[in-house]
Amino acid sequence: MHHHITKLKQNCLVYMQHLQNIKRSIFAFLLCIPTSLLALILFLLLFYNGFTVFYLHIPFPSNPQPEPANFSQENLAKNSFKKLPASVMYAVKEDTPPVILKTLLPLLQNPAITMIPINHSVVFKPNKTQGYEAVKRMLRSADNLKRFSTRVREFFGNHGCKVRFFMTWISSLKSFGDREFFSVESLFRSHPDACLVIVSNSMDSESGSLVLKPFLDKRFKLIAIKPDFDYLFKDTHAEKWFKGLKKGNVSPGEVSLGQNMSNLLRLALLYKFGGIYMDTDVIVLKRFTKLRNVIGAQTLDLETRNWSRLNNAVLIFDKKHPLLFKFIEEFALTFDGNKWGHNGPYLVSRVVSRVNGRPEFNFTVLPPSAFYPVNWSRIRNFFRGPRDKPPCIYDKVQK
Repeated sequence: MHHHITKLKQNCLVYMQHLQNIKRSIFAFLLCIPTSLLALILFLLLFYNGFTVFYLHIPFPSNPQPEPANFSQENLAKNSFKKLPASVMYAVKEDTPPVILKTLLPLLQNPAITMIPINHSVVFKPNKTQGYEAVKRMLRSADNLKRFSTRVREFFGNHGCKVRFFMTWISSLKSFGDREFFSVESLFRSHPDACLVIVSNSMDSESGSLVLKPFLDKRFKLIAIKPDFDYLFKDTHAEKWFKGLKKGNVSPGEVSLGQNMSNLLRLALLYKFGGIYMDTDVIVLKRFTKLRNVIGAQTLDLETRNWSRLNNAVLIFDKKHPLLFKFIEEFALTFDGNKWGHNGPYLVSRVVSRVNGRPEFNFTVLPPSAFYPVNWSRIRNFFRGPRDKPPCIYDKVQK
């Protein structure tokens, strides 16, 4: 045993001697290297050490994109639209950029012009404690003495309405500002014989009546009525979907629930009553009375010059039109509350791409010049506010 220990010590001493010899050789080699080269080597070593210690890989976030249209090439070839003279513009929509999740991007600001408040939609964010109570409160149907359908029909009948307009407002009264006033006024300036129904819980109240009083004082024919979702969705695919939403079996998703309910409401209103639906940020420039069963394209394919995306901000359809039924069916069967535009502009684009050219669907796709002639980011260049008085609804269109 003692012999083995002695031998191990001898091996260790030999190993240490070898290390000493290697160390001396290295130092001898370094002393032979020119000072400038040695300094460069040391600098590169220090640089590498610092880079590896402090470098952090932060992936650059890609710009959020709305859902791609994803239309088939066969259908895209048929996505033509009715030709209009270049000067024909029925409306201008002050559109907002794509909304990802619950983020609302502000419009471009120019201190030289009057700012118009952004339309803040109702945002729903369920949690475990509240469950779906917030959804139930928001989606409860009207409990007025008169049913929704009765009030709408009486309003249209008593006023001899030649043109029927619908708008939806699933937001607070506070956010109904100059832009919305301007939109309503432009509607009646172009259609003095029109009737407007604003479907809204907040507007159908004493406070809402005060908001709409300036229009009523001018004898414009308009009314705000709380929605009766059960009636509006009855006998459509939305009926089952809506029941699932109220029971908590359908997730509303991260996109504003108010936005998606407005997408569905406009389809149901036109399907039940027929007429014209218009967003509250659309400015009417010309009468719509010559239009029937039309939807507008917002973007074009630069190569084919056919439409590449439609929009649902302006819809003009007869009562019980089959295309509206298809829109509602698509909403209920493919609803996704986490993708901006999936249940709105991209929905109508998907359906029209599939049914385009089929004889049982009689409708017309108008070019962007009809309803969407200006990109949302450039719309403010077309308007100016009054110079000598506070902002009001009488802004003028620049020539």
